[in-house]
Amino acid sequence: MHEYTFYRALLVSWFFVAAVTFIVLLFIPAPYGRHSRSGWGPSIQTRFGWMIMEAISPLFFTLFFFLDNKGISPVTFFFLCLWLMHYIQRSFLYPFLIKNGKKPMALSVVGMAIVFNVVNTYLNGRALTLFSHSYALSWTRDPRFIIGLLLFFGGFFINIHSDALLRRLRITGSETYKVPVGGLFTFVSSANYFGEIIEWYGWACLAWSLAGLSFAVWTTANLVPRALAHHNWYRKTFADYPKRRKAIVPFLL
Repeated sequence: MHEYTFYRALLVSWFFVAAVTFIVLLFIPAPYGRHSRSGWGPSIQTRFGWMIMEAISPLFFTLFFFLDNKGISPVTFFFLCLWLMHYIQRSFLYPFLIKNGKKPMALSVVGMAIVFNVVNTYLNGRALTLFSHSYALSWTRDPRFIIGLLLFFGGFFINIHSDALLRRLRITGSETYKVPVGGLFTFVSSANYFGEIIEWYGWACLAWSLAGLSFAVWTTANLVPRALAHHNWYRKTFADYPKRRKAIVPFLL
């Protein structure tokens, strides 16, 4: 089978799997963090789980990016730098910043995340090089690139800032959850997830590829159900939880 035929089939299937995943996660929250529970097999510390499953992404994306140098250009190399910026922070900085890093994370969750990251990096890495349209320097003046870049960095900042606000709620060694305040937490329960969704829709826009869109759709499928679960948990746990605060999209959802 020609690689392009395989690639297109995988890409189409990936959207379908995202839809199924979204439905499943609406009823069965992924078992880590505050939703951690028994029955999902052996576990490791959350800190190491994050490192293992997220480190796959910068490594494999770089591999698939350079697997064929046909489409490599200054613009696609810039895309590579954006990807590495996000995932180096997520893989090697974030795990050491979280306060509940010693909590258990099921290895089954780590395994599913690894599968996702391998497929996602293949689709996006190859989309930028072997299966890309020409990313000439003129692309950086295209409104899609400019808008996408603003969304990407805006979402990245919201995500990082919101994670920092969550960490400030925890005193050293405390595992007690508190009501998040400040920043976009004024409007939503999961401001960090909102930022990440914005970030990857920005990626989809600036890259203008179906692979980029698939990543944004997957981010939505994964984080929206989790944000809804977080929101319900907050409302049940804290009697004085702000009633006007939404789950993930300010004023809407």
